[in-house]
Amino acid sequence: MVIKVFLATSSGSTAIKKKQQDVVGYLEALKVDYTPLDIACSEQNRMWMRQNVPEEKKPSNGIPLPPQIFNEESYCGDYETFFDAKEDNAVFTFLGLPPPPGSKEADQADPAHIVENGTHAEDSNTDEAPDDPIEVPVEERNGDAHEEEAEDGEAEVEEEEGEAEAGEEEEEEEAAAVDEEEEEDTEEQTEEVTEDTAAAEEEQEEEELRSEEEEELRELEEEAE
Repeated sequence: MVIKVFLATSSGSTAIKKKQQDVVGYLEALKVDYTPLDIACSEQNRMWMRQNVPEEKKPSNGIPLPPQIFNEESYCGDYETFFDAKEDNAVFTFLGLPPPPGSKEADQADPAHIVENGTHAEDSNTDEAPDDPIEVPVEERNGDAHEEEAEDGEAEVEEEEGEAEAGEEEEEEEAAAVDEEEEEDTEEQTEEVTEDTAAAEEEQEEEELRSEEEEELRELEEEAE
């Protein structure tokens, strides 16, 4: 199983950069193998991410922002659901991976509390009231902050995508111009070599003719003597 993390390496949004660094840094701290996929430099990665994020998980404008996390083809979630899983010590469950033996997540693992796509039930307060869920303050979950950051970053990501596409077109035009110049240089060099070869052949023929004429003259002189 390969964990795929879709990122925008050239993003100008500070909020998106922080989210990406948070996800990548935490996965590395847990020693989780993952593959970073850049959507800023690859149209294929960008289209695959957009097509495979479930419709119900996309924002109102239909354009999901990085980071987006997948386990192979299976969608795990975005930064908000990853953040919730991290707070609940349930990142391995969020990623669809077995938690390491002896870890907090392995000790707390309870299939009855796991909800699909990285959303988890609240941990119960076993000391006082086992059946009462613990309420997490809205400020700690950063739900409002994430929504505002996502709105600020949407326009910037779209602008960066447009700039990346324009840059690719310019590079293609420059490459075509360079190829054309190289072809012209090659043709000129070929013509010069052909002309030099023809001149050398002509000189050789003239020398051979002169040699034959001199030989004939010597023979005539010998006969005359």
